[in-house]
Amino acid sequence: MANEVQERVNNNNHNMDTDGVFIVVPAYNEEKTVGHIIEEIASLGYHVILIDDGSRDNTYEIAKKSTVKYPHNIFIYEHIINRGLGAALKTGMIGALNHGAKYVVTFDADGQHAVEDIAKVCKPLKDGKVDVVIGSRPFEDMPGSKNFANTVMNLMTRVFYRINVKDSQSGLRAFTSEVIPKLNILSKGYGVSSEFVREIRRNNLKLAEVTITTIYTPETQAKGTNAKVGIKILLKMIIDIFR
Repeated sequence: MANEVQERVNNNNHNMDTDGVFIVVPAYNEEKTVGHIIEEIASLGYHVILIDDGSRDNTYEIAKKSTVKYPHNIFIYEHIINRGLGAALKTGMIGALNHGAKYVVTFDADGQHAVEDIAKVCKPLKDGKVDVVIGSRPFEDMPGSKNFANTVMNLMTRVFYRINVKDSQSGLRAFTSEVIPKLNILSKGYGVSSEFVREIRRNNLKLAEVTITTIYTPETQAKGTNAKVGIKILLKMIIDIFR
């Protein structure tokens, strides 16, 4: 990995859970939620790859305490500087492969996802039916501004990448480990979500979509795709056309 990345692993001699599922959790200034989330995931028997993306608060320190409770399940990677969501996910996915993952799940650290949905997005993979699963949030339950922004991003993804998905910006996705090296992810920021969809089409990957639960709080509503982020993603899509 890049020089900014420093792996902080609590215990090198760990036992894989029988399912081989690794949950990649990117975190930037998530001290309010990160400890509870990664401990809840680990308590179910999953392995967690937590990427502290240059946080300025106590995200890393809180996550480190969680490794004391779950030394064989939680692994921490640290970006010394903030590099963005895409870069953090890339670090985490590579880390999961290095630890022998069979399935890799991306999971937000802000508390918007339900841990019970991890099993739901993994099931089609374990059944051997697909290569990738996207957890689709019910748009009718979204706050108005979120609904509009994500609807626009779905439309843009369909126009530029010629693939129709229900929730192109979902942060909860699952992959078989074999497809991870095929994904050409370049975006360091939120544009990574649309890049995942583009890579599904480019590699002719089999895709399933399952409905997931979304927990809306003031913190989760403040993050994600907004007008400024959307414009940046749009420019990136236009550049992709002329590559």
